[in-house]
Amino acid sequence: MFDQFTAVQIVAALIAAFGSAFVRGLTGFGMAILIVPILALALSPVHAVLLTNFLSVFIGLSEIRRLLRNAEKTAWIIIALVAVTTPVGLYALSLTSPSIARVVIAFIALSAFVAILLPRRGAMDHHPATTGGVGILSGLMTGYAGMPGPPVVPYYVGRDIPRETAKASMLLIFTCASSVGLASGAAIGVLELNLALLAALLFPAVLLGNYLGDRLSGRIADRTWRICVGIVLGAAAVAALVKAIG
Repeated sequence: MFDQFTAVQIVAALIAAFGSAFVRGLTGFGMAILIVPILALALSPVHAVLLTNFLSVFIGLSEIRRLLRNAEKTAWIIIALVAVTTPVGLYALSLTSPSIARVVIAFIALSAFVAILLPRRGAMDHHPATTGGVGILSGLMTGYAGMPGPPVVPYYVGRDIPRETAKASMLLIFTCASSVGLASGAAIGVLELNLALLAALLFPAVLLGNYLGDRLSGRIADRTWRICVGIVLGAAAVAALVKAIG
């Protein structure tokens, strides 16, 4: 695995890992949306998704007590549905050519930005059918793109609930979704041990970036935080689309 990369590529991956983790700490999401399209330029889309899953599990486990304490109960419904539908998405990815997969991943990132522009809803506005739909879509996107966020982020950020509740709910879902993604990769025979080693190499950058982003998140107003969410989604979507098409 390491023989495939130049020093410049490894440094670029470290910078991408740090930057995407900083955004994760700041907004409660964004690591996969930002880093998967970048990693997919050097790795196959399947390996890029699985590597991102490793990183998500590593950082999620480092803060699991806080996530369990603050997450909304709806997160567990979504997690259960993600566990069922992620293998389907990953299997579809394994059958897709890399060029097509990169374009699909870019449009998935774009869909999250469009969804976040919808009007905000009340705190209790989470009909069981809506929650179920979010869980199914999140699982399919976890398997196909390593991105459970596009359905999940608008579901929580778009409601009038405390910021910490939204962040903890999203991050708990993302951690569990990534675990399911790794298990699915192992089940269909595409998970490689070298990906875990590469993730371990990138993890210190992820840990530092997440810590700094989380500290900054606690110092900004809620409206500013929500604006940051929209900016991150929009920038990630445009960048991913340009890279995919170009």
